[in-house]
Amino acid sequence: MDHAADRGEKKELRKQHPSGWLYLTQHDAIPILVDALLDLPPNREFNKTELAEHAGVTRQTVGNYTDLLLEVELIEAVPDTSPRRYRVADSDVIKELFELNSALNNVGSE
Repeated sequence: MDHAADRGEKKELRKQHPSGWLYLTQHDAIPILVDALLDLPPNREFNKTELAEHAGVTRQTVGNYTDLLLEVELIEAVPDTSPRRYRVADSDVIKELFELNSALNNVGSE
């Protein structure tokens, strides 16, 4: 019983003080949105509706997570666009994410 209680406490502590990874992925739709972003051509601009269609989710879902995607530098707003357009950010986070995705896709292929 002590081990189960200890596991529960550790899990709650992780939720209260999440790593960047847990902070990002604690939202159900984020992995789908990130996967869709990884599939876009470089510099491709999109609006919320276009990203939703590409990801296979609703526009509302994209709207719910746009601020988070901006905050963690996965997307960036395209200046002077109306309605607002976005693109995959030119950030260290995106570069590392593409490298991780490539490494995962190559596991076992060598």
